[in-house]
Amino acid sequence: MNRALFLLILAIGIIECTKSTNINSVPPNITTQVASLNPDFIRGVDLSFTPEILLAGTQFKDNNQLKDLVQIFKDKGINTVRLRIWHTPLDANSSLQEVIDFAKILNATGLNIWLDIHYSDTWADPGNQSLPAAWKNASLTDLKDSVYQYTSSTIQTFNKAGITLKIVQIGNETNSGFLWGLGKVGGIFDSNWSNYALLVKQGIQAVKDKSSSTKTLIHFAGYNGADWFYSNLAAQNVSYDYIGLSYYPVWHGKSFDSLYTSLTNLITKYHKPVIIAETSYPFTLLWNDNTNNLVGSASQLIPAYDATPDGQNAYTKALIDEMRSLPNQQGLGICWWAPEWVSFKGPNATNGSTSENLTLFDFNNNSLPALTSLGSYK
Repeated sequence: MNRALFLLILAIGIIECTKSTNINSVPPNITTQVASLNPDFIRGVDLSFTPEILLAGTQFKDNNQLKDLVQIFKDKGINTVRLRIWHTPLDANSSLQEVIDFAKILNATGLNIWLDIHYSDTWADPGNQSLPAAWKNASLTDLKDSVYQYTSSTIQTFNKAGITLKIVQIGNETNSGFLWGLGKVGGIFDSNWSNYALLVKQGIQAVKDKSSSTKTLIHFAGYNGADWFYSNLAAQNVSYDYIGLSYYPVWHGKSFDSLYTSLTNLITKYHKPVIIAETSYPFTLLWNDNTNNLVGSASQLIPAYDATPDGQNAYTKALIDEMRSLPNQQGLGICWWAPEWVSFKGPNATNGSTSENLTLFDFNNNSLPALTSLGSYK
């Protein structure tokens, strides 16, 4: 992942009358049908920026008191941390060594580790799935072997460090496949589905061979098009454990009703738990550095949730309610992307955070109410 208010009364009225796709809609009031959250419900945060942020000397607060960042998340009830890993990055960020070192700290604190393998040297997302330089010009046979060996070696390194991975994600936001171009799918590349499936299967097999208890997740950004994507995986007999979706209202739609319908259909059709693998929402539309922000306009919001700490908190609770209300407790969790990506490079930085207003800390690096809800709201 990279970086006018309508009346709430009207929105609530519409929802109470009928299940609609109005952009003002909030989750249906059906949480009373579910006694409690799944005991395995993931209350997750993606802390991939944390090593870099802490190395810069950044400090965080809870209740306006300085406190260790990892401990803040643990004390709030967060149970899972997602970490991205790049094959051969330009620097230490998201390298295997950095991720292992940080995972040891998280593991010692009792937090579960969710590894997000990008299978690239840099950012992988729907518009970018570049091959690692080391695999350039590889044949499909060689690429198949490379995926297996790289994944296997990575999992083994965690095993040797005494870290059992809770989840391993095979690719990041793979709407159009990964490892382009042999692994690219969609449009004129639809003939590549067998290639993509072959490569994904190698990653999954490597995970299961080295850590049979670890769950595997396939990640799609948004819900529009998700049925097409997962139906093609099913047609290729790809066996994995979890469906993971990104959900950012600014890009993926402002209707919780549409989200609920889509998630329900995926659960019913593919018989797999669904996780919101990435989400975030602003607590303000202001900036705290000179780096362009991903969200900065009221038009980008769900009208029922304004860009305030209370609005961000209400959004968080609503999304948890949404997952809680899915059939058979198959809404398995939520992961907030980059909740710690504050403006740690200073107010004048033009290469700072594109999401400082989407974090779970205010501009004084003090924890926000939404973090409490993410960790404990039921």
